[in-house]
Amino acid sequence: MKFTALILLLLICYTASAQITDSTTLIPEEEENYDNLSFADGNAKRFCTSKIFDLSPQKLISIGYDFQGGYAINSDTIGTYAPTTVRTNYSQGLRLMANIPVISRNNIIVQLGANYLEQRYQIDNTATDNLLSTNLSRNGLRSTGLNTTIFKPLNERNFIIAQASADLNGDYGLNTIPSLRLLRYSGAAIFGWKTGDRRMFGVGFSRTYRVGEMNYIPIILWNWTSLNRKWGTEVLFPARAHVRRTINSRNMFFVGYELEGNSYKINSRNTLPSDFDNLEIRRSELRFRTMYEFSLYQFIWLSVQTGFRYNYGFNVDDVSGGNEFFRGFFGNQPYAMINTIGNTFYALVSINVVSP
Repeated sequence: MKFTALILLLLICYTASAQITDSTTLIPEEEENYDNLSFADGNAKRFCTSKIFDLSPQKLISIGYDFQGGYAINSDTIGTYAPTTVRTNYSQGLRLMANIPVISRNNIIVQLGANYLEQRYQIDNTATDNLLSTNLSRNGLRSTGLNTTIFKPLNERNFIIAQASADLNGDYGLNTIPSLRLLRYSGAAIFGWKTGDRRMFGVGFSRTYRVGEMNYIPIILWNWTSLNRKWGTEVLFPARAHVRRTINSRNMFFVGYELEGNSYKINSRNTLPSDFDNLEIRRSELRFRTMYEFSLYQFIWLSVQTGFRYNYGFNVDDVSGGNEFFRGFFGNQPYAMINTIGNTFYALVSINVVSP
């Protein structure tokens, strides 16, 4: 049912982009014409690039702050802990990301990245005898990871994108980092077509934790810019989908959504009984948002997001020994806890160094 909802959401986003019209005039930038360009080596092979017109600039370095308004957390029973409802006044956290090209040639681009994300919870009634709320209030959740992305053009029309990441997620602190055997691995591969400077698309497959737990799902890439270069789409379904309004090359406005999530090991600081050493929170959320990104000075950009955070999942699994298992959308393995958290508004502000 949730996966079907994501598909419907993408269709709505795409339909909206097709129906929007605008009467203002935007002077198009001059398009490059390479028809008469000659090479010293007439047999030199040509390759497609990784960009189309007016695509939002890639963030090389990003420093952000995320804030969510108040909501309730309904925790299930586990062991001797009774089901409880507590109130989260707000949650917030720092977001640090880097994505640096290490190889950039016309026949291959390789990027290496790192990220750190945290979520701290300000919860009422922290004295309540409840495993989940007590642990969240004391320790929060963190994710630290490394990733790489490879763009490999095959010719002037076709390309391959490969991505891999490893994340260490949990309620750990700097002095309580869990074992590396708890790393969670994700990856994706896309085969694509670039039909010009206004459109590139592709299909592929991914292993992902964006739904909170390990899953294998097909993915669709669809980047497109309209003829008048005022509108476009930036889609990597089901992870995210946005309709883009290009005001000019230094100001862009977006409407869409992103699916965020991962699996978080709890009790890393041994604040709970040892019976709960194998628990992981399967956290996932949909962020419906508007986003404005603009240049402050040359390659320094500011990004401001506001929107609605919808809880997709916050259940808990018993993952003995850190050995992951596959449930997918149709598995019937029981959860250790079935929890729900309320939905709320959120805001995310970041300052970024972007690519030229």
